Amino acid sequence: MKAIGKIKEEFSKATPQEGRALCDDYRQDPRAGVQRLIASWQKKEAALEKERTRIFAMTEYERKYEHVGALGGIDEVGRGPLAGPVVACAVVLPKGCQILYVNDSKKLSAKKREELAQIIQQEALAVGIGMASPQRIDEINILQATYEAMREALQKLPQKPQLLLNDAVTIPGIELPQVPIIHGDAMSISIAAASIVAKVTRDKLMDDYEEKYPGYDFASNKGYGTAAHIAALKTLGPTPIHRKSFIGNFL
Repeated sequence: MKAIGKIKEEFSKATPQEGRALCDDYRQDPRAGVQRLIASWQKKEAALEKERTRIFAMTEYERKYEHVGALGGIDEVGRGPLAGPVVACAVVLPKGCQILYVNDSKKLSAKKREELAQIIQQEALAVGIGMASPQRIDEINILQATYEAMREALQKLPQKPQLLLNDAVTIPGIELPQVPIIHGDAMSISIAAASIVAKVTRDKLMDDYEEKYPGYDFASNKGYGTAAHIAALKTLGPTPIHRKSFIGNFL
């Protein structure tokens, strides 16, 4: 009788089809350890199948417009914080791309976002990042600065898409056809992928600012107006990365 450790190794290396065959092969094995291995594999496979179904649903717009050619997804992060830039990301994913666990960046842990950002940048045909500084936000307002960051992200794409999927907005000043999608970062894998890369990029900037401007807890709050951040702002005053047009009520 084959050792349970060997059977466990077989399951760990099995493809979905091979795993189902192993379940059939060992279903009559009387050992409780083997039956637990079968149950564990089936539970994991059921969870994976559920995730595959969710991701397929997130490619609805990509499948709808794939006849147009390469599709871009774009999103931004950082419209609400008191400090730091607004960051936009545009991505062009290959046709049929279905990266598991991609989702609205706000629904993912920091660790999962970082893992997925690496996968996205490896698999994407093109990635572009754009930013608008706190000074630019103060100069032209957050909405216009967001559009500016988005246009920069598109300009930095080494491969231009034929159509752009947006998270709810229509970006002025670009000729590219656009499809605004309400809750797009939860509805489109391209927009969700852009949101993840944008979030990871901005979070890393805020982590760096923690070292440059200690006392504001930027690594934790990412520039948002937490109680600790506001207290530090009142005590220490604003830094060069604070948005003057956002902090008047606190000073």
